[in-house]
Amino acid sequence: MARAPGVSGDQPASGRGTGLRVSRYILRRLLAIAATVIVAVYIAVLIANMGGYVDEIRQAQIQERVATQVAADEELMELPSERRAELMEEMVEREVTRRGLDQPFMIRSFRYLGNALTLNLGRSHEMTSDSGSRLVRLIILERLAPTLLLFATAELGLFGIAVFVALFLSRRYGSKLDRLFVALAPTSAAPSWFYGIFLILIFSALLGWFPFGGMVAAPAPDHPLLYAASVLRHLVLPVSAIVISAVFLAVYSWRTFFLIYSSEDYVELAKAKGLSSAVIERRYILRPTLPTIITSFMLSIIGLWTGAIVLERVFNWPGIGTVTVEAINLYDTPVILGTVIVYAYLLGITVFVLDFLYALVDPRIKVGLAGERS
Repeated sequence: MARAPGVSGDQPASGRGTGLRVSRYILRRLLAIAATVIVAVYIAVLIANMGGYVDEIRQAQIQERVATQVAADEELMELPSERRAELMEEMVEREVTRRGLDQPFMIRSFRYLGNALTLNLGRSHEMTSDSGSRLVRLIILERLAPTLLLFATAELGLFGIAVFVALFLSRRYGSKLDRLFVALAPTSAAPSWFYGIFLILIFSALLGWFPFGGMVAAPAPDHPLLYAASVLRHLVLPVSAIVISAVFLAVYSWRTFFLIYSSEDYVELAKAKGLSSAVIERRYILRPTLPTIITSFMLSIIGLWTGAIVLERVFNWPGIGTVTVEAINLYDTPVILGTVIVYAYLLGITVFVLDFLYALVDPRIKVGLAGERS
């Protein structure tokens, strides 16, 4: 039987064309996000160094440290004052040269930018990692895992609780529980660390059910299961603070979307056909609202990243936020830049995942065409 012309080659060609459009779209989004990250990191370089003013602070610290070392050395103190001053000046110049402070700041700023983007920031000025290393990369990477553990647990819990409760309330519109969640929605204006303080006062100070902070008991248990149980116990309060700070607004917003879509004509038609409530919710209510839910959820994740510094400090959680505060207090510019670049990467990845998932879950959006039009 003769085949229609072009039938055998249409689908592969269409598949190749779609794949090419998707590849172009991904590449464009990656380039746009990468450019944003680079600009943000360079601005962070300028701010972290206060336009070069931090160099003056660091040079003053070097001079003070050298003066302290000389004062503690009895042999040097016996030298004539002029000779001692020359030796101190030489020691200061060697340290300034070693740290590259003898070069103009604008030249060093671009070198800092390249090193920051690859986390090749050398050694810290004051801080050390948990293993005793002064390499900035190790200081940051050792603290990255606790931050990801805390916020991944909180975000997954928040998403699951909010979707379940929102669907439940959409079926009971106007009930006492529904009105309660609507009334509590404004409480999400308070940040997570605000609720964390009250949780510590109630469940740690008054009741003594949970530890005040940290990630694991001291000394840490040797057995893996006991160690995991200790970590889970320390996770309860910070995760609860994050969930409480966002769950009421998320439930209120998503419950509203569910109510809007549940009143559509095609939902009434599905009910008339005798489909079960579970099928109707999954196919005709949850699926159409999924793009909006994912968007609001990912945007809330960005808000959580920005509030990580204060929250981790409140709970003494050994993550990136705690390192950031310590580095700021010590004027440790390499560590500050390292934490900023990590947060920039996390935010960039979040935005890219949001953009791509939104195009995938919404059948009305053609990924390739969206990329070409933008």
